[in-house]
Amino acid sequence: MPSRVSISIVSAASALPRALWGELCPPGDPFLNADFLAIIERHGAAASAGGWTARHLLASDDDGSVVGLLPLYVKTHSHGDFIYDWSWASAYRQLGRQYYPKLMSCLPYTPAAGPRLLVAEGPQAATIRQALVDGAQALASRLGVSSWHVALPAGAEIELLRGAGLLISHDVQFHWNDGGAGDFDGYLATFSAAKRRKVRAERRRVQASGLCIETLHGDQIDAAEWPLLHALYADTFARFNNHAVFSAACFADLAAALGRRMVAFIARERGLPVAVALCFRSDEVLYGRYWGCRGNYHSLHFELCFYQGIAYCLQNGLRRFEPGAGGEHKVSRGFTPTVVHSAHWIADPGMRELLGRHLALQGQALAEYRDEAAAHLPFRRDD
Repeated sequence: MPSRVSISIVSAASALPRALWGELCPPGDPFLNADFLAIIERHGAAASAGGWTARHLLASDDDGSVVGLLPLYVKTHSHGDFIYDWSWASAYRQLGRQYYPKLMSCLPYTPAAGPRLLVAEGPQAATIRQALVDGAQALASRLGVSSWHVALPAGAEIELLRGAGLLISHDVQFHWNDGGAGDFDGYLATFSAAKRRKVRAERRRVQASGLCIETLHGDQIDAAEWPLLHALYADTFARFNNHAVFSAACFADLAAALGRRMVAFIARERGLPVAVALCFRSDEVLYGRYWGCRGNYHSLHFELCFYQGIAYCLQNGLRRFEPGAGGEHKVSRGFTPTVVHSAHWIADPGMRELLGRHLALQGQALAEYRDEAAAHLPFRRDD
């Protein structure tokens, strides 16, 4: 492969050939593929009208063959990118400066860590990744935006981004990891007696409710049922004054395209869905994403969002379950506090220095919080 790499821009994920996604993305990833971004862009969840303007960067070799991809959006707000920079925008505003628009490399509305500099491994991989980083910084300068952010990059990318002058931020998520329990009873056997009784009591309450719980993959869900499932999700978002950005048609298209990469845990009463936890999966990880419920059913949220997912992982050989951002209540159910990172290129030198000091303090505080939260994990201490 020649050493020279050129950078170009495409304005839609669907403009890229399906084969290219297969060459550049991790196999089996439910988000980094030819379908996920294309579908949510097409349905408006990540489109200009909603404050997401696609400017995906392509790296090409001398022959014009695409050898690298960086998903990239021009954003006019901070919803759905999970870098939690509202206070930064406020600081810019108080200083009479403009924070939006910003450039954002992320999976829209999806707090799942993974590669962002999509390059096939080979002797020129490092050169191509660096060209994508340089291209993003050049685009940020050309557009005159305040910043470029990379949400939740893979661990191997963090040092490259740090070396390119990006600041590193820290957050804590709660992840379940398979310790070889075998099945759910084996998993509970690793808990202290009191914590084990609590989980069993929660599960018994759901069983006694008379609800029927089923697990369906995307290709097993009848298209006609998506409006009912979507209504549960949308109504739940509305109760918390949040906007449900995904439409029923978007969910239906994702289900049809992703098939078994989508997993739904559905609770039914008299045959009708009353609650749903919508997840996605790779070959090793289950990702919890959307919850919806109509009515008040004791412990049903824990059952569908946590326990059904853990049981599914144990039954299907998945090694990790990431149920989404936030939620200290996950700790007592065995989800380990885990530090994740994002990266930030700040155009203004003064703001970069100010935010750098803030992030250094944040990193120390988050490490202490992680350790404190981990002390409340439910597992037996046999020593």
